[in-house]
Amino acid sequence: MQTVLFHSTIFGPIHSRRLGVSLGVNLTPDDGKICTFDCLYCEAGFNAQGPGTTGFPPRERVARLLESRLRNMSEAGEPLDVITFSGNGEPTLHPDFPGVIDDTLRLRDKYYPQAKVSVLSNSTRLDHPEVVEALRRVDNDILKLDSAITPTLRAIDRPTSPAFTAERVIPQLAAVGHGCIIQTMFLRGEHDGVKIDNTTPAEVDALIEAYRIIKPREVMIYSIDRKTPAEHLVKVEREELEGIAARITAATGIKVQVA
Repeated sequence: MQTVLFHSTIFGPIHSRRLGVSLGVNLTPDDGKICTFDCLYCEAGFNAQGPGTTGFPPRERVARLLESRLRNMSEAGEPLDVITFSGNGEPTLHPDFPGVIDDTLRLRDKYYPQAKVSVLSNSTRLDHPEVVEALRRVDNDILKLDSAITPTLRAIDRPTSPAFTAERVIPQLAAVGHGCIIQTMFLRGEHDGVKIDNTTPAEVDALIEAYRIIKPREVMIYSIDRKTPAEHLVKVEREELEGIAARITAATGIKVQVA
């Protein structure tokens, strides 16, 4: 079974194809996975591997480890473009998520004031006002929408809540504000005998309408780049992604980044 990707709270820096030189922050366990999605393509594996034993790292420990790493990098003259919240699950599930964001912004300003702070979120916690307010404070609030058609969204992302639908999340994304970035994974294939393809004209048209409603400052589109826990998924090649990006921009005027 494919298992968790990150075995520490602070990891990297790594070179992100979307964000540049990125220092990662994993707010979920370092020996298990806690997420409100169970995506077919998740690099950290399926939720069935369990939550592990270490739990959410305490806010104070996250700040201490992050400051140590930033101080060492700064003293060594190492470059840094972004501090990115990612890891082995959904970062906004951390019970002190707003406080962790406050600590991170303070430490960023102290050691790397030119760096951005990014959060990669699956959009499932947008019904929590304190989470939304914390997301608004970061530089790159990157929120997921893999399909604007509920059966496809649920087939790809497999949300743990039966109430999570496209009809529910799109208005929530729109309410976040124009500063957010929407991230969409394009793929095709099948899982458990169910065909999956969010690249069809109907799927792209539905996403375009959703982007019009949400009005993000940018859309990021990408496809599979590493091994996935579901074995029968197919990467969408860059040329096709660029064609989809052109359609989105022509229809909405929104900037699209292809990764």
